[in-house]
Amino acid sequence: MVALAPAAMAQTNLITNGSFAITGGSQSFQFGTYNGYTPSGSAAGESLAGWASTSYGFVFTPTDTVATGTYGNLSLYSKTTTPSNSFTNASPTGGNFIAEDSGFNTTAITQTVSGLTSGKTYTLSFYWAGAQQTGFTGATTEQWQVSLGASTLSTQVISVASTGFSGWMYQTMSFVATSTSEQLSFLAIGSPQGVPPFALLSNVSLVAAAAAPEPASATLMFVGIAALVGYSWRRRATARGRGQAA
Repeated sequence: MVALAPAAMAQTNLITNGSFAITGGSQSFQFGTYNGYTPSGSAAGESLAGWASTSYGFVFTPTDTVATGTYGNLSLYSKTTTPSNSFTNASPTGGNFIAEDSGFNTTAITQTVSGLTSGKTYTLSFYWAGAQQTGFTGATTEQWQVSLGASTLSTQVISVASTGFSGWMYQTMSFVATSTSEQLSFLAIGSPQGVPPFALLSNVSLVAAAAAPEPASATLMFVGIAALVGYSWRRRATARGRGQAA
């Protein structure tokens, strides 16, 4: 019997801390170094391994709905503030997420990704959503602009109702590496500036795209299938011949 090609192995996620786990603590806090900010008070010493930013953004835990930052505490409209809103202040998997002001001091969240193969295609996946800071009202728009090296792709532009939440959306993008190490960046883009809009991000993964079977492997697979089909046909023909002879 001819053996068929083995099933594809699980791909390795090349992103460091794609779940936005907090190190040195467990409370929501302003992420990045905007306006010289460093975690202080209840969030002393906390950080977000693998990621860097100078934007006005926050990392939220599902059990802590208020984050401390440069301008005081920040929270998003959620189930606890708007009963009709389905947002539970957690990622789709119940974990942490990033919230970036997409209309104020917009700079990218970045990470240098290593272990790439130049010329190889990689699949980036993540969840994203649109929300709004509590204490403000007005409809907003949200979008993420994503780059790996010199290549840039964007999500759709979504509209979010005043004090609303868009719901989590799953996004995939394909990039071709041009180096063994490249910068991955997420830039939140939204409007209007004074409302303010917030873009949410969670569960980031980057894996090598599944390769098509090599010609030799594909040929071997088809030969094996043909052999199995032929063997089955011969068995049925033999069985019919014996039945007629009887």
